[in-house]
Amino acid sequence: MRFLSLIRACQSYARQPIYQSSTRVFLQSHRLSSTNNTEEEYPLPEYQERQTEALEVKKARLLYQSRKRGMLENGLLLSSFAAEFLNSFDEKETTMYDRLINKPSNDWEIYYWAIGNKPTPEEVDNKIMDTLKKHACNENLVDCSRLPDL
Repeated sequence: MRFLSLIRACQSYARQPIYQSSTRVFLQSHRLSSTNNTEEEYPLPEYQERQTEALEVKKARLLYQSRKRGMLENGLLLSSFAAEFLNSFDEKETTMYDRLINKPSNDWEIYYWAIGNKPTPEEVDNKIMDTLKKHACNENLVDCSRLPDL
């Protein structure tokens, strides 16, 4: 009986007009502030490399960043790539992979380079990118429909 009254109290609290009106105001202000914004008005900050980061810490960070991308396609592609190859990278290769996944401002660029729809720029056209392209071809027909286990 007390459980039902608690549920009813929570439901009535969620329906209060203060919550609804504050959400509506937030959405309207966000919509107004995001109109006509261009990349020149709000440039993305330049990626800062972490010079003093230990190699094992860097690999752990890159493994996490490979899994948590802005789009599912890159999350699947990069997480399976990192699970297979990241542990075998030396410090130079790890830095190249760090630059590859963190320098571009758009995840679609990485995806199109990896699958070969767009030419790879010289700054990221290296051994790591070649390995990623080969991995993206999936010649062994490995099931990549879910993120690899940690």
